[in-house]
Amino acid sequence: MKFIHAADIHLDSPLCGLARYEGVPAEQMQSATRRAFINLVDLACTEAVDFLLIAGDLYDVDWKDYNTGLFFNQQMSRLREANIPVFIVLGNHDAGNSITKQLRLPDNVKEFSTTHPETVILEKIGVAIHGQSFATKAVTEDLSADYPTAIAGYYNIGLLHTAVNGREGHANYAPCSLQGLLAHGYDYWALGHVHNREVLHEEPFVVFSGNLQGRHVRETGAKGCTLVTVTDHKTTLSHCAVDVLRWAVCSLDVSNVTTADEIVDKAREAVLDTLQTADGRPLALRVVIDGACPAHAELHSNPERWSNDIRAVATDVGLGNVWVEKIHLHTHPINSTRFQDDSPFDELLQTLRTLPQDGDSLLALGSELRHLKQALPMEARFSEYGFDPEDPDTLRQMLNRVEGFLMGRLLAQA
Repeated sequence: MKFIHAADIHLDSPLCGLARYEGVPAEQMQSATRRAFINLVDLACTEAVDFLLIAGDLYDVDWKDYNTGLFFNQQMSRLREANIPVFIVLGNHDAGNSITKQLRLPDNVKEFSTTHPETVILEKIGVAIHGQSFATKAVTEDLSADYPTAIAGYYNIGLLHTAVNGREGHANYAPCSLQGLLAHGYDYWALGHVHNREVLHEEPFVVFSGNLQGRHVRETGAKGCTLVTVTDHKTTLSHCAVDVLRWAVCSLDVSNVTTADEIVDKAREAVLDTLQTADGRPLALRVVIDGACPAHAELHSNPERWSNDIRAVATDVGLGNVWVEKIHLHTHPINSTRFQDDSPFDELLQTLRTLPQDGDSLLALGSELRHLKQALPMEARFSEYGFDPEDPDTLRQMLNRVEGFLMGRLLAQA
């Protein structure tokens, strides 16, 4: 018996944070979640699996139009022709009250109830699948607590969207404990919500399959689904990458590099190395340049020029398959204390080094910047990459970069 466990597909969700510059194939990137989903369906057909499980967040938000639903139904019809049933629970992104547009699902698709746990028996292969969907976005109770105990003589699967004791970076929806899941006596727990693949327990397996396609720079590396094979009561797993574009962070230490041109050359080599990890897929890349170096002043005297030089070499070595999402210039001078005492440079440097770092001081500074926050457009405040000048962590990160940026500009003019 074989089945596929997938989750967090976020169908038609846009990829976030990619800078707009010449040569960026925006349409190709924005269709990434659909193309990854097609790869998932292709895999299910090729492997001739007995069924497909989707553990929540099939959709990202309410449909803009019916095309999202029509695309999904089309792919489900392909699985029906291959005699592959599909079982879905809704998660926080596509909860029962979140998606207002509806289409009749093909008859090979089962969506679990939002009001109570349900059990589906696949008699021919001896499988019992237990699941419950999210009724609302913010489910704070442990849905798994009401799941039935394992049915004797069947291979029991729990299908659930949950944080399991909480996970960094993920809201603590449908919280439960690992021990609570194991107490049900199931053979496999197919979990969704956490976007990194993670095996919480073996024998029985408790698994986050991870999301199908990375959508921003915090979702790096291979993404896909889990193919589960059960032979003679033994369960084995294999992770199958179905993503169509990879994200990566390229960190570049330029300590003691003397010229900005050398930094660009080092960036070229680093991009080439990172491209090898993409398994032939296009690569969306964040470049972080760090270190104390003589080239600091040159780099910061014209950061726009040097950032675009790095984009140019990335495009060149990637043959159109590398797009630089952002470039962070975090360099600083090798010896920024060489100024004469009481000189304007020295006075500025001492001021920069007394900028607030503790929580109370940052909160006070944030309150002074409240008017700036109100002046920002809505998308700058509330998008995934929004800027909040009242947030202490945001201010701390910015203040830590002020010395390098400002002194680099001034030294270049000196």
